[in-house]
Amino acid sequence: MIKSLILAAGLALGFTGGAFAAGGEGKIKDVDFSFEGPFGAFDQNQLQRGLQVYTEICSACHGLRYVPIRTLSDEGGPHLPEDQVRAYAGEFFEVFDEELDDFRPAKEADNFPGSSLENAPDLSLMAKARAGYHGPYGLGINQFFKGMGGPEYIYSLLTSYTGEEKEEAGVTLYENLAFPGGWISMAPPLYGEDVEFADGHGNDLSHISQDVAAFLTWTAEPKLMARKQAGFVGVLILTILSVLLYLVNKRLWAPIKGKEH
Repeated sequence: MIKSLILAAGLALGFTGGAFAAGGEGKIKDVDFSFEGPFGAFDQNQLQRGLQVYTEICSACHGLRYVPIRTLSDEGGPHLPEDQVRAYAGEFFEVFDEELDDFRPAKEADNFPGSSLENAPDLSLMAKARAGYHGPYGLGINQFFKGMGGPEYIYSLLTSYTGEEKEEAGVTLYENLAFPGGWISMAPPLYGEDVEFADGHGNDLSHISQDVAAFLTWTAEPKLMARKQAGFVGVLILTILSVLLYLVNKRLWAPIKGKEH
């Protein structure tokens, strides 16, 4: 009874995540994504497949309002030709134009639309908002030691529905082993073979979940590859500088240390 009242209160307050749970943490699966590690990089083909999954399925409810459509042509991302980006924007999305006071087909200069449902969270930064890893004492260090982070959480959430359902306070909940507490109000969005890829890549539940998780990681970290490259250059420069400082230090102190002997 108390749990039902808490659930009803949470829904009344408008939880934007479209889900409510109580209890322990969910079970997160480790996935070997191509962009993990200091030298990892996004797989362009995977990002394009993830974009297709988002467009054909996820965009029906969830938005990407912080992502400019034009970035789909950026290097390090899906890297679509600019003419395809323009065609894609106008074909699949509409945006509200204040000057026209009406909706119009989206342009590449626009951002993706927001969520179409009030209780469907925006997915722009979901890979960063949903860490999906904690480690001992909630320190969040599993990503460092095990390579588990936001993409793994998204993948695990999409692939951990058991098929069990229950109703509480008039709300249907679905059992999901990855969601904290084990029950989520979002029905399974993917079942496998939901889309057909032009490159003939596998479209079972595991593959399409990995693809869309990788794409949502890119939306949250579009400059990830540039940051890794800058970090590598920075470490290399600091290493060279450290060696030079060590040699200079030895050269300066050599005469003094020689006199002590």
